[in-house]
Amino acid sequence: MDELYRTVLTGSGGSLGELAQSLFVTPEQLLQRLGPLIANDIVRVDGDTLDVASPVDAVSRFVTAQADALAEAGSQLRRIASSLPVLVEMGGEPAHAPSTVIGAEVDTDSEALESLLGMIAESHGDLCFLRPDQWRLSSESTMALAVNSAVRSGRRVRAIYPAGALKEAPEILIGRAAIGEQIRVLPEVPSRLAIVGATRAVLPDPLGVRNQRWLIVQHQTIVASLTAWFDLLWGSATAVPMLDRGEARPDLRRLLLAQLAAGAKDEQIARNLGTSLRTVRRRVASLMDELGVDSRFQAGAEAARRGWL
Repeated sequence: MDELYRTVLTGSGGSLGELAQSLFVTPEQLLQRLGPLIANDIVRVDGDTLDVASPVDAVSRFVTAQADALAEAGSQLRRIASSLPVLVEMGGEPAHAPSTVIGAEVDTDSEALESLLGMIAESHGDLCFLRPDQWRLSSESTMALAVNSAVRSGRRVRAIYPAGALKEAPEILIGRAAIGEQIRVLPEVPSRLAIVGATRAVLPDPLGVRNQRWLIVQHQTIVASLTAWFDLLWGSATAVPMLDRGEARPDLRRLLLAQLAAGAKDEQIARNLGTSLRTVRRRVASLMDELGVDSRFQAGAEAARRGWL
């Protein structure tokens, strides 16, 4: 999107047909390529005239569109979470096939772990995890074995961790990556979650980190909604190369810029990235110097122009 944006920015105010001709494509082909930019309101087409947002406005509109998408996904998930207990009570004793079961309550962490391990062993399909704190649990080695077995059988395993885990438990993430788990990080991970294939999920009730009540969901529509939420988070998370000297090296610059774009304060950024307030302020100042800007908003716009966001 960034490369295409730079190309069409110079044609703002001009003719769609002329720009298409200069790119050796038809106007229809150009419109198709411009789809993501049009969808994010960065490019507008009025008849045959192109209106392309300035870099600052483009970044603002793109971040707003992403925030709206995440907010909608979060809203849907909260509605699902609030409806599950009611649906379970209405359903009474489960007398249907697994594909129609809404959920079953599990009281303890150990029971949830046992159920999750059984589902992984008996199922097929990809595995998705939100892991805000699980590396602190005694079950970590057991789950690592289950993930290793899943990867060896050809299944894709994706997990999202908070950036703070890179400082608190780098050896856990390095070990998970070594057995084939695909890892990305976010400044914060909102809840624990495990999705097994297309029909099963284990989540706390209510959503969060330190809840003791768990729900096992075996309804395709609900699991699909949870998967869509996970995919949104995955798309906004940062990849973590785990190779050089066995060290976890995330793109801290991108994480820092993402936090600045979200309007986070220095204290919150320090907590989310697992670093000191002094380090955050030093890195922000260094980034602004590198980008040649005077404000944090300008830093976001220039970073997007350079393809850093």
